Amino acid sequence: MKLYGYFRSSASYRVRIALNLKGLDYEQVAVHLVKNGGEQFAPAYRALNPDALVPVLQDEYEGHAVTLTQSMAMIEYLDEVYPQPALLPSSAIERAHVRALALSIACEIHPVNNLRILRYLTGTLQVSDDQKNAWYRHWCDEGLKVLEQKLATDARTGRFCFGDEPGMADCFLVPQIANAQRFNCDLSGMPVLMRIHQACLEHPAFIKAAPANQPDAE
Repeated sequence: MKLYGYFRSSASYRVRIALNLKGLDYEQVAVHLVKNGGEQFAPAYRALNPDALVPVLQDEYEGHAVTLTQSMAMIEYLDEVYPQPALLPSSAIERAHVRALALSIACEIHPVNNLRILRYLTGTLQVSDDQKNAWYRHWCDEGLKVLEQKLATDARTGRFCFGDEPGMADCFLVPQIANAQRFNCDLSGMPVLMRIHQACLEHPAFIKAAPANQPDAE
């Protein structure tokens, strides 16, 4: 199994956490998003992922080579092909709940703050770094405040986003909090998110997946 990614990419971080929670061995292939004009744009990498995004996961399933893009699809695949420990609950209603938590990050927060969006803001639209950072903090704050409310008012929230074992939603939460901290977002009004975040940071799978602990970390 190979994971093509970048140490600071939140989408790559999500999949590393999932792989570690599953206890799976995998080889990391670094794709630097800044050096050499962005290695994700190289023809060899675009042959793997025409979107020129990280991560890409390669595996072998029932004798066939599999190449997957999109972190949510990868994590769902891992949960189906390597079912233990489960990253999603057993009932359809609860699985939908956990997916909704994960997608609130993957669809509502992350896309508008992705590296290529920030580059477009400062490059093509010529906004200042201060304006770019204000943009980032605004959308991150808007999304995380909603997530805080959802988790704070749901009886299914436990030590982690769902119950007392880490799962899919936690794979998405921790990288997003890391990004928020990197951009100096104010997280003081989000006690539930930060409590869950701290519980995750104490778990070996999350420690191993942290950006600073990756072979390509800078």
